[in-house]
Amino acid sequence: MSIRTRSTVPAWLWVPAAAGLLFSAGPLAALLANVPWTDMGSVLASGPTRTALGLSLGTSLASTLLCVLLGLPLAVLFSRLGGPGIQLLRGILLVPLVLSPVVSGIALLYFWGRQGLVGRFLDAAGLGVGYTPAAVVIVQVFVSLPFFVVAAHASLREVDPELELAAATSGAGPTAILRHITLPLALPGIVSGALLAFARSLGEYGATITFAGSIEGRTRTLPLQIELSLNSSQPQLALGICLLLISLYLALLVLARVGAGRLLPR
Repeated sequence: MSIRTRSTVPAWLWVPAAAGLLFSAGPLAALLANVPWTDMGSVLASGPTRTALGLSLGTSLASTLLCVLLGLPLAVLFSRLGGPGIQLLRGILLVPLVLSPVVSGIALLYFWGRQGLVGRFLDAAGLGVGYTPAAVVIVQVFVSLPFFVVAAHASLREVDPELELAAATSGAGPTAILRHITLPLALPGIVSGALLAFARSLGEYGATITFAGSIEGRTRTLPLQIELSLNSSQPQLALGICLLLISLYLALLVLARVGAGRLLPR
């Protein structure tokens, strides 16, 4: 322990800090202690698990791509514009971060459902999204987009405006400045935001089952398969899928750390 740490960090902080770690790490340790390690091969090779995994990865990748395509313009505008109107729009975008998953699912039903504001027209055109993989992607974008925008916005705000203004005075247009200066400098935050959005999409449950249902091969993602396994008295399968999800999250954390380190300017 350094001299600075001993001089500035009160010893009593270790007590609440240890309690906080216990609250976070304790349940994970208990889960890992009960995982059927010897049966993991058969558990993860089961048809329902492989189907749910493929659907989860596919929809999460699609929703992450949509988050980047839709969220990056929002993040750029939010980082460059101000005023009450922009603040209001930012607040609206962040609402899904604090909404109950069930409330999110009901809101999506009233917008995208068969009788929803937009869903009724899609259904009339034969493009209804209810109980399809598209419904899962819609849910994931709704809950994940704020995560991407917040991360990308924070990174864009750190870009030195003097560099952008220097390029503008040299004759570069707004699109060229955005492409060659702003986005490259903000890339670490954009990549981190995309990984956060992917992780959030991968773990989405409540709004998915409310809006998209739980249909094998169509809307039953890994979290929904866990719930079904528990209700079907298959705790070993549920624990195995939990371990699979935790492994995916750890891989994402490693990617975020390595990717940000390599993308940061030296």
